[in-house]
Amino acid sequence: MSLLLAVLALAPLAVPSSSERLVVVAFGGSRVDVEAIESALPRADVLDAGLAGDTPADARRRFERDVLHRAPDACALWFDADTPEQEEHLAYYARILEERGCLVVRVTPDADAHDAMTQVVEEIQRANLRPANPSSGVRGDVVEVVTGGEPRAVRYSGDAWERGDGYLVGTGRGNELLADVGVHGLDFRLRARLCLEKVDATAAACAVGFDSWFGFDSGGGGGKRFYTQGWLFGGGVRLYGPTEERIRSGEPFDLEIERVGRRVSFRVDGETVRSAIWAGPLERLGFAPHRARLRVYDFSVQGRTYALPEPAAPGYTIPVVDVSAEVDRQVVVDREPGQYLGHPTTVLLEDGKTMIAVYPKGHGKGAIVMKRSTDAGLTWSERLSVPENWAGSREVPTIHRVVDREGKKRLILFSGLYPVRMAVSEDDGLTWSPLSPVGEWGGIVAMGCVARVGDGDYVALFHDDGRFFVNSGERSGFRVYQTRSTDGGLTWSFPRVIAEHPHAHLCEPGIVRSPDGNQLCVFLRENSRRFNGFAIFSDDEAETWSEPRALPAALTGDRHTARYAPDGRLFVTFRDTTRESATWGDWVGWVGTYDDVVAGREGQYRVRLMDNKVRADCAYPGLELLPDGTFVTTTYGHWTEGEEPYVVSVRFKLEELDAKLR
Repeated sequence: MSLLLAVLALAPLAVPSSSERLVVVAFGGSRVDVEAIESALPRADVLDAGLAGDTPADARRRFERDVLHRAPDACALWFDADTPEQEEHLAYYARILEERGCLVVRVTPDADAHDAMTQVVEEIQRANLRPANPSSGVRGDVVEVVTGGEPRAVRYSGDAWERGDGYLVGTGRGNELLADVGVHGLDFRLRARLCLEKVDATAAACAVGFDSWFGFDSGGGGGKRFYTQGWLFGGGVRLYGPTEERIRSGEPFDLEIERVGRRVSFRVDGETVRSAIWAGPLERLGFAPHRARLRVYDFSVQGRTYALPEPAAPGYTIPVVDVSAEVDRQVVVDREPGQYLGHPTTVLLEDGKTMIAVYPKGHGKGAIVMKRSTDAGLTWSERLSVPENWAGSREVPTIHRVVDREGKKRLILFSGLYPVRMAVSEDDGLTWSPLSPVGEWGGIVAMGCVARVGDGDYVALFHDDGRFFVNSGERSGFRVYQTRSTDGGLTWSFPRVIAEHPHAHLCEPGIVRSPDGNQLCVFLRENSRRFNGFAIFSDDEAETWSEPRALPAALTGDRHTARYAPDGRLFVTFRDTTRESATWGDWVGWVGTYDDVVAGREGQYRVRLMDNKVRADCAYPGLELLPDGTFVTTTYGHWTEGEEPYVVSVRFKLEELDAKLR
């Protein structure tokens, strides 16, 4: 149900006085009017954990982060439950919350907005709730992380910071200075003496947990303002008062972050700038300079601290085969002076020779280009005529073969963002329909992969960071979604969340089936660049999925595409974003077995397919296996110094690569 709580007409209902405010969480399938609820419960902090379109089952993955980590006194569950399975999920939420002493209000599904709000307020009042007050004051040892510019209990993410005269100084994205401790329990205090050498929309910030930031100097159009970002602050980016009033270029300032009970307060030079409700874990505390030169003179953490475990190995030990200079393996698919050509996907038809490639004229967006090869990728046609509205594609196009239960073959092509749109061809790509919306929902790199499941349905996977799924425009966290087609790819169900992570940013799924056919594996890109890649597994034809599992560094990268060689080994191609790798930013591949993936082993070896000349802007690869065992993998990249990216394919057999190891 959509609970638009328009309750300004309600007379505020008193909540018993207390030294601490009640915490009320609204957990449901759409957003709520927080101000309206607080007008009816004047002594309550109301937190919105609604997500448009969520079912009770979808919400299971975010229950701990969005609800339990707030330690609410009352929780309004306002989902529709249309099936016994959904009722079971709601019963689970209620049981866990009640075990923690939380009042659960199950909103009547068919109530209108006014009646629903009256129910919530009256049940909270009738329960005569007193706010939980678990605070015992900030106690425990003080861990000196940095003292007078000397690192004591420091862990770096990225490059180590330089020593200055009584301070450490860092600069650049991804180069974070972190405490080597986390905090148990609620009460804690972080203190630091800092300095921004220049205040100029730097986006410099303090990390508070894995996915939340308190920022000193907002980047972009909101520069020189405090900002918050992440789930601790309710998701998205929010801007606050001007920075210049408290932080000036080159002048040190004092930061204090203190949690007493559930309330976290952020103070600059003793004045509270922002507060939030968060009772969850704080395992990541430190500083990110981003575009600033940020000095840290002193930095300490007080509370029930504990040493953090060693992070996963950032690099790999298996050998690398380099074929990037072997131009006889390379075929130029498309190249245009001054024009960015990027992000291709391919499909190989059943004759083993006809191959179609699609890609945008631009970085991740732009008019869709289509080409065809009739000789297995050795030569390519001119750009083909496509429907007029393909020129308005706003995202990476993806192309897939599907076959319905009656044996009817189709090609389908997707273009993402909001709404996701699809085109269909029923003559092997000779003619196509225009792009048309598949539903009132959107996503990024849709559909990154499509797979047939045991009953003849198809599942398609994509991700979103909150901006496009319901067209909110606000980032609210990375989620991987699954949608299902029961009619051979013509229509698709409303998507459900199948993977997310409280700390890592999971996206760009790539699917492969186990050799025995009994399991599906999805490789996932990790977009915060703080972790290795991840994988999830399903043993019931995509009905349920495992929790995300970290991959070895050897398989860490972006937009994985996988195929089996004739000898049963697995070849996976992707963009290399491994944290420590001699081929970082290049187009690479991995050779191993499916069992290696399941067991978390490094595999047999890596392959450098081509040397990308600009950052990590390459490699959304298509990958096809020809009848003779030749792999043809196709992608874009900055292959020539000073030129825009263009599309190239590389051809090889695994035995040819094996020979280079000897």
